[in-house]
Amino acid sequence: MKAKLATLALALLASAGAATAAPPNRSTSVVLVHGAFVDGAGWKAVYDDLINDGYEVLVVQNATETLAGDVAATRRAIAEARYPVVLVGHSYGGAVITEAGVDPKVRSLVYLAAFAPDAGESVQSLLGGFLKDAPPVPIVAKDGFLTLDKDKFLAQFAPDAPRDVAAFMAVSQVPWGQAAPATKITAPAWRAKPTYYVVASDDMIIPPSAQRDMAKRASAKTTEVKSSHAIMISHPHEVTTAIETAAASAH
Repeated sequence: MKAKLATLALALLASAGAATAAPPNRSTSVVLVHGAFVDGAGWKAVYDDLINDGYEVLVVQNATETLAGDVAATRRAIAEARYPVVLVGHSYGGAVITEAGVDPKVRSLVYLAAFAPDAGESVQSLLGGFLKDAPPVPIVAKDGFLTLDKDKFLAQFAPDAPRDVAAFMAVSQVPWGQAAPATKITAPAWRAKPTYYVVASDDMIIPPSAQRDMAKRASAKTTEVKSSHAIMISHPHEVTTAIETAAASAH
C-alpha cells in the first residue's frame, strides 16, 4: 500500500509540474501594458505564445485613473523583471510606455495601435490635433470617468474579435479617469530607445493614418496588420511576432 501511495504521489507531482509554465530560457523579459477600457486579461493569447517561446512575461494591471499611477505600476513591473525589458503598449498604453520606458532596464518599445505622444503632448491633445479628422469615438463621460458606449463597442473597438469575447469586454470595461488622457508626457522614451510600431489597418478608434504618422515621427520599424483596434485579441500571433522581433534586437 505504501508503495502504491508513493507511486501515486510521484505521479501527481509529475502532473503538477507539467501544468506549470516552464522557466524562461531567453534573456529578455516582456512587459505588457494594456490601454483604456480593458484590463490585462486581454493579453492572454499573446502571453501564452511568449511563455511557450521561453520569455519571462509580466502583465501590468493599470487602474487607468491617472497616467502617473499607470506609469508607476509599469515601473514596478519593470523593476520585477529578471532580464532587460521589451516594453509593449496597446492604445492608451502607448502613452504609459512612452513615459515609463526611459527606465534604463528597457531596451526597446513596441506600440500596438497605440498613442505615441511627444514631450508636452497628451492623448487628449493628439485626439484634438492630427487625429482631428478621425471618426467620432463613442465615449461616454460620467462622474469624472470615460467609457465606450456598450452598444457600439463591438462595431468600433473589436469587430473582428469573437463576438462573445467582445460582448464581455463591452460590459466589463474599466472606467478611464478623465485626468489620464489629459496628462502631458515629460520625456518620451521613443526618442532614445529602439521603437517598433504595429499599425492596425482597420482600426476605428485610432485612425491608421494617425498611427502611421506617429510611427514615422518615432522612427519606428513599422508593420501593418489588417486588424481592428483590439489587435491583441484578434491577431495575437502577429502581435507575438512583432514583440519577438523587438526582443531579438534588444541585446
